[in-house]
Amino acid sequence: MRKWGRALVFPLACGLLWMPLAAETQPPPGKTARIGYLGSASGPSPGDEAFRQGLRELGYVEGKNIAIDYRWTDFKPDRASALAAELVRLNVDVIVSTAGSVSAQAAKKATNTIPIVFEAGDPVGSGLVTRLDRPGGNLSGVDNFLGELNSKRLELLKEVAPTVSRVAVLAKSTNPATGRRLKALEGAAGALRVKLHVLEAQERQEIDAAFEAMARERAEALLLLSDPMFSSQRQRIVDLAAKHRLPGIFYSRDYAEAGGLLSYNANIADMRRRLATYVDKILKGAKPGDLPIEQPTKFEMVINLKTAKALGLTVPQSILLRADHVIE
Repeated sequence: MRKWGRALVFPLACGLLWMPLAAETQPPPGKTARIGYLGSASGPSPGDEAFRQGLRELGYVEGKNIAIDYRWTDFKPDRASALAAELVRLNVDVIVSTAGSVSAQAAKKATNTIPIVFEAGDPVGSGLVTRLDRPGGNLSGVDNFLGELNSKRLELLKEVAPTVSRVAVLAKSTNPATGRRLKALEGAAGALRVKLHVLEAQERQEIDAAFEAMARERAEALLLLSDPMFSSQRQRIVDLAAKHRLPGIFYSRDYAEAGGLLSYNANIADMRRRLATYVDKILKGAKPGDLPIEQPTKFEMVINLKTAKALGLTVPQSILLRADHVIE
């Protein structure tokens, strides 16, 4: 089991997210570099700002020695191919993909010459690269461990709700990573003596029916597998979990902030700042295929005590001490 620990979280006021960057070090000489940024949401988030902050710390100033062209998939991976092609036509110097494996694959198909820096889960298992130490080709980046952390999420759920023995897993089977993630999760469930009930929702219209099925299966808790469609329906999923009185654990702190019980994931801000270091190395002449793919070293747990109280749960002190953020 990978060792995990607390990560410092620096909340950012929304109004400050897109202030002009100021140079803190002397920027490297040369022409203005152009970055194509492919993101998963509908617009900028604190994680995206962390990437810009990382560039600033390395001496890059937007409008002076760097320009960034943003494209957003709006949680719709099928848009990634067209958006990646747009960035290629703009002849950017580097493409940064933070929208998951599907979008990174779309960028890979769009160009084999422009360097691609990605944040994605299981880059080897998804076929994005063949190895972590020397990925080869025009790609490198950070493995966000979205799937690998599901076993740890199940452990945490059992710590918070120790009597739970039947856990509903909400998944989208058309997500290429779902099969691998379920297989790994089944092993953890056996060790924890938990029975998993996998429910599928391919479209947002099927989410309500999935929760009705959870009730028929007498599920006692919820674990959500990551998918952009679920991210776009975050509040709805959290509200349905509350309606059915299901303690839930999620793959992003956004769910806990929206009212979900618990979230655990790699620290997004830290990973995005590390993506900036890849961009810096590539702009200075490094080949992306020679840069090892990094794995997360900082993790983040968020617990919503208001939700715990509504569910009649007493959160163990051990969880509170490890939590990076506690919502009262």
